[in-house]
Amino acid sequence: MKEFPADFLWGGAIAANQSEGAYNADGKGLSIQDVMPKGFSGPITEEPTPDNMKLVGIDFYHRYKEDIKLLAEMGFKAFRISIAWSRIFPNGDETEPNELGLQFYDRVFDECKKNGIEPIVTISHYETPLYLSKMYDGWLNRKLIDFFIRYVETIFTRYKDKVKYWLTFNEINSILYEPFCSGGIYTDKDKLTKQDLYQAIHHELVASAMAVKLGHEIMPNAKIGCMILAVPIYPLSSKPDDVIATMQKQREIVFFADVHARGEYPAYMRRFFKEHNIEIKMEPEDREILTHTVDFISLSYYMSLCETADSAQKSNSKGNILGGIANPFLEANEWGWQIDPQGLRYMLNELYDRYKLPLFIVENGVGARDVLVEDENGQKTVLDDYRIDYLRDHLLQVGEALEDGVEVMGYTAWGCIDLVSASTAELRKRYGFIYVDRHDDGSGTLERYKKKSFYWYKRVIESNGKSLSEGM
Repeated sequence: MKEFPADFLWGGAIAANQSEGAYNADGKGLSIQDVMPKGFSGPITEEPTPDNMKLVGIDFYHRYKEDIKLLAEMGFKAFRISIAWSRIFPNGDETEPNELGLQFYDRVFDECKKNGIEPIVTISHYETPLYLSKMYDGWLNRKLIDFFIRYVETIFTRYKDKVKYWLTFNEINSILYEPFCSGGIYTDKDKLTKQDLYQAIHHELVASAMAVKLGHEIMPNAKIGCMILAVPIYPLSSKPDDVIATMQKQREIVFFADVHARGEYPAYMRRFFKEHNIEIKMEPEDREILTHTVDFISLSYYMSLCETADSAQKSNSKGNILGGIANPFLEANEWGWQIDPQGLRYMLNELYDRYKLPLFIVENGVGARDVLVEDENGQKTVLDDYRIDYLRDHLLQVGEALEDGVEVMGYTAWGCIDLVSASTAELRKRYGFIYVDRHDDGSGTLERYKKKSFYWYKRVIESNGKSLSEGM
């Protein structure tokens, strides 16, 4: 296995809506997450309800110093977080930002810098202001481009000396499957046409390209990337029909990266639009705007899926947003997410071959029911060897991808400190190296405890990945 680059950005990732809490503090407005008490899996509510774990999260809003200090103890080089749009513009369409919201992120970024940690900032991570969703129907409305760019210009100008790496939209391709969460679209997804959906997607793609253009103007030394939900799709069999079906399914994912990296709609989408009676309404300037391409491509990776042309075999597997057909050769965790470390190597190679742009793995991890125990010294911890095994297996495949010649900038493990799950809005589905004493019934002290994986990851970072091969 090739050595990791000397400047490899080791770290972890969280999102504002899953960690900060303080949902109505210091002038923050409501976001769509404040009415999603069951995550993707349940109905939305009219107002925030007490069963919504995200209203408190893990109280990162008040405990960020303590948390960043723990991440620094692990040796983090990078920490991916998101800015809550409704903390800066409470409704989303105001002309002036909320100064108290801006000050909060000033403090967070300053704390990162104090601890030698590079912030990686997602501009929009599944938290469209609720007012924009209800009043404008989210990204279905082109007016959101202007609101978004006002927000982007505000944070770029404010944090230009504090943040070097930016991501525009989290898992932008997930709007195909979760239009409310990903695109703030208030219309029920069963009533959305493909025309509606791809028009909203166009608005997001234009907004993302405008953010890249603006970022390069305001921050010439900054690096601005897109972020996609990366899922390798394998043919269920070697039948040519299955291979073609797989190609078409994979294009659902790479279409978004194609536009971000190549600056135009790919040719294959002309046929797709024609066959589905889709006519994208573009303004005259849109094609030029899309030419402002990203500096790198970031991705989440959790699982792979299979595809077939045979409708009789399309028994959906549970899993991250996309669902999909289970691979008979892979095991799955309790939530139906199939575990495929080699799929990460495969995906990295596919994306690098396609774009020749640096790649950044900004989410990867495994959710599990962790049990807090006492170690031999009487200290509370979690013996999470299963997490260590999962992460080691995936990081070894990152090493293989580096050996293949893929340029990988860094790796930020998802939910590096326990947080509220996006898909199910639970806390029992834990990802972190740090255990947070909070439970799905709302009980707990919010105290933080280091898991066994905390010390393992610390060693991985200290050795710049060399420890991954120990004992092999």
